[in-house]
Amino acid sequence: MKITDIRATTVAIPLEAPLRHANGGHWGRFVRTIVEVDTDEGLTGLGEMRGAGRATEDAFRGLLPYLQGHDPFDLEAMRFKLLNPTAALYGNRTHLHAALEFACIDLMGKYLNLPASQLLGGRLRDRVEFGSYLFFRYPNEDGSGEVRTAEQLAAHALDLKERYGFGTHKLKGGVFPPDYERECYEALAEAAPEDGLRYDPNSVLSVEESIRFARGIEHLRNDYFEDPTWGLNGMRRVREAISIPTATNSVVVNFEQLAANVLQPAVDVILLDTTFWGGIRPCVKAAGVCETFQLSVAMHSSGELGIGLATMLHLGAVLPALPFAVDTHYHHLADDVIVGGKMTYENGSIAVPDGPGLGVELDPDKVAKYAELFAEVGNYTYDRDPARPDWYPLIPNERWADPA
Repeated sequence: MKITDIRATTVAIPLEAPLRHANGGHWGRFVRTIVEVDTDEGLTGLGEMRGAGRATEDAFRGLLPYLQGHDPFDLEAMRFKLLNPTAALYGNRTHLHAALEFACIDLMGKYLNLPASQLLGGRLRDRVEFGSYLFFRYPNEDGSGEVRTAEQLAAHALDLKERYGFGTHKLKGGVFPPDYERECYEALAEAAPEDGLRYDPNSVLSVEESIRFARGIEHLRNDYFEDPTWGLNGMRRVREAISIPTATNSVVVNFEQLAANVLQPAVDVILLDTTFWGGIRPCVKAAGVCETFQLSVAMHSSGELGIGLATMLHLGAVLPALPFAVDTHYHHLADDVIVGGKMTYENGSIAVPDGPGLGVELDPDKVAKYAELFAEVGNYTYDRDPARPDWYPLIPNERWADPA
């Protein structure tokens, strides 16, 4: 089986409401690039990554000369073709490689008529548990969907718990002053006293503010304290001063950083991400290292559609230890581009697809619809807040939004 073509299409999928975070926001949509890898066997593999329109699509087309005629089974050879030291130095292709690796694993499974999880060591579980991913939200044009106050946050969490069965709740913070967000977090804990909690301010707190915040919430049922401050040394200083386990998807996202964290621990829980780490297989390898050194793993969300979610499900199926519910933005999506529409939650979990490869297929009409929407509305700048045009993110952040 040989690769004959790579096609990339950028789509915009509407969200239930605009999501706010410490670096700006997601303005009513997720923009993703869908990748299709064709072969001489007539099979097509699917991949996905965060999109930027023409630039991302051109980047994939630019990699075709590297991969035309390449056997999708030769994943190690593809890794060195695309992620050799020179490529890493002059043009970070990690996310591009991830999307292509997804497509190749999808092709392998389709060729052998096996689910991807069976190619990754065999599944240990048939369902993967997810937690609610809670954001402060701007209202929609009709005034619906706002999450700004502690009462609104608690009500939103309980609504998601009722609809999807979540037993874990993560608050994406770094938007409002820390004391205000702590009040909101405590209201969340009071509303769901039996559920696990996580707080993630996207690294914008100082070390000292991180320690103060952690000591104020350490009596709650915290799974972990995610990326309160920036850098391995900053996280190490926080970890040494608090009782809550620390976690990251920011400062340990490759094997060099993982080695540094093993030698001088700064983070207790490594949040694997099939895109950030460059594919599903690097996450499996990283999980093996973590198992060896008794570091826990969880899973980060990149704002995935159904293809990306399928990679997370197959990864979650094969990890020997997955002690924490997985993050996902998926419940914020209004729709998806896969056949059958959005995957369904049952008691807070989603079934691992049983079909060959990743087990999902594109709905051509949905792809065309949301590609047209992207052409109409375009991309957005992740690190800006259109409601605060003079604002820009700082680390540590001293320019908080006004909760009123």
